[in-house]
Order: sequence, then C-alpha cells, then structure tokens
Amino acid sequence: MPIPPALLTPDLSALTDGIYPQPLRQTLAGQTSQFITSTPPALASPQPQASPVPVVEKAKRLAAWTAVDRHVLPEHKVIGIGSGSTVPFVVERIVSQGKAVNKDRVFIPTGFQSKELIVNAKLLLGDVDQYPVIDVTIDGADEVDHDLNAIKGGGACHLREKVLAEAADTFVIVADYRKNSEVLGTNWTQGVPIEVAPFAYAKVLQNLHLIGSPKATLRMAKAKAGPVVSDNGNFIIDAPFPREMMQDPYTLLTRIKMLTGVVEVGLFCHMAKAAYFGNEDGSVLIKWHDGKTEHVDSSASPKLSQNDEISATNG
Repeated sequence: MPIPPALLTPDLSALTDGIYPQPLRQTLAGQTSQFITSTPPALASPQPQASPVPVVEKAKRLAAWTAVDRHVLPEHKVIGIGSGSTVPFVVERIVSQGKAVNKDRVFIPTGFQSKELIVNAKLLLGDVDQYPVIDVTIDGADEVDHDLNAIKGGGACHLREKVLAEAADTFVIVADYRKNSEVLGTNWTQGVPIEVAPFAYAKVLQNLHLIGSPKATLRMAKAKAGPVVSDNGNFIIDAPFPREMMQDPYTLLTRIKMLTGVVEVGLFCHMAKAAYFGNEDGSVLIKWHDGKTEHVDSSASPKLSQNDEISATNG
C-alpha cells in the first residue's frame, strides 16, 4: 500500500482525522507550535566593570611613592629593595624616574620577590657582596612602633632585610596605616619572627618558652607539607611575647639573639631613619627617627591616576 504523502511531509497545521486521530493531532500541533513560536530568552551581554582598587593598596602606593620621591635621589647609585606587599610600588615609582637616571644604578634585593621585581623592571641587579655599602634601602614592615622599632619577617626574609638595612646609609620603611602602632605586637599578633638553624629549632622553641613565649611555634608552610624554609635554608619560629616585654624591643632582641641556634630576629631596633604610612584619606604620615612627625596632606601627596583616586567606600 502506498505511503500517504502527509506521512512523508506532514503539514501539522492542516492535519485530518483520516491520517492522525484527533488527540494525537492536537498534541503534535501544540508541540510544534511551541517549538516554532518560542524564542530563546535574550542573554544579557556581560558588561566588564573595573574592580576598584582597595583603599589599603592605594595607601601602600602613596607611602611608597612619597618615600621614593624624597629618598631615592639622582645621586643615589646603589639602592636596596626590600620585601613585602608595599615594595612593588617602590619599584614602580623608581622606574617612573626614567631610564636615563636608572641606567647607572644598581639594585640589591632582599629576597626572591624583590629580585624578580628588579629583573622584571629591567633594572640592573646587584648583590650585597659586590656593594656592601648601600645609599638607601626602602623596605616594608609588619608593624612599626612610636620609636620606629619594627617587626619584620612575615615573609621570612628578615635576615637579608636586616643585612641591607644595616648596610644602608639611609633605611626607610613604607607601609599602610594598619602597620602604625604605639607598641609592637598590638596589630601584628602572630609573634616575633625568628630565623633558626633547622637542626636547632626544637631547642630554640624550648628556650623561647622559658623566656616568656609559651606559644612560640614553628611556622608551617601552606603550599607544601612541612615548615616554611627561608631563602637561606633555615626554619622560621613565630614567638608572641607579652606587651610588657614588647615595650622594650631592644632588650627582647638581645635575649632572643643570644639563644644558640638563632640566626636572626625580626626585631629592627634603632635602624630606620623614617617610616611612611599611607592613610585612608590619601594623606601620608611620616615618622622620623628623632621623634618628629610630618603629615603630608592629600593635596600634596603624589597624584594617583583618576582610576586610583582614594574613596572611603572602597576596600
């Protein structure tokens, strides 16, 4: 029997009961109508939006730029570059001084991070072995007290950082407003970073517990199993001390440094000439080693680009 033409190319809009029963015809026609008439919902095109730069990052940049403008002068030829989240802005500002002035300069890193910053900025890389006297070193800090004593070592670079700070004619700290305090240990509560020889860490821990830090612990790595290892191949201990001991950081530094197995202590006492703190409102607070302070109003601070202008609602 020949196949009805309607079965070969069905016209669902003109179905007859002879070919399809009424219920089936209605079902097919309804489904076909749905497919024909329905249109996919319009998808809204994603509109790219620039993420606002957090206030803290802008504060770091202001501190770094102001310090570079005042302390990295054309006559400075050997410059120490520290470690931490504020230091990229230091390198950024130095690069902006131009190739002509930077071509005769040598930059000494405190660790892997600052070495990469120097190399990526196409600045001349040097070593403290070659240049034991540095014109100026600019570095970050985990916390700075009213006398410019500082806690450093959150990034496990404080041995090399202290070498470059001591080698510099001028040592300058740059940070954001959160790092500014009256007494060390107020904001930075993780403890004093202490670099130790790996085979001596257990004995050092025991001695730290005895001299006033019962919660001293070996710093463990987050991206690998085991402890953090410094660029020098050593372990790091974080040792919190009570406030009364932190009020005299130099005495505490001396006591810790005398423990056998301690390589270096993340207390930087009487070393900085100035500390620059970027504030939320776009101003910069400068603390000097002689106890004087200076407030650089936002109108006098280095100008950020329009996209980087500080807003109290960001961050």
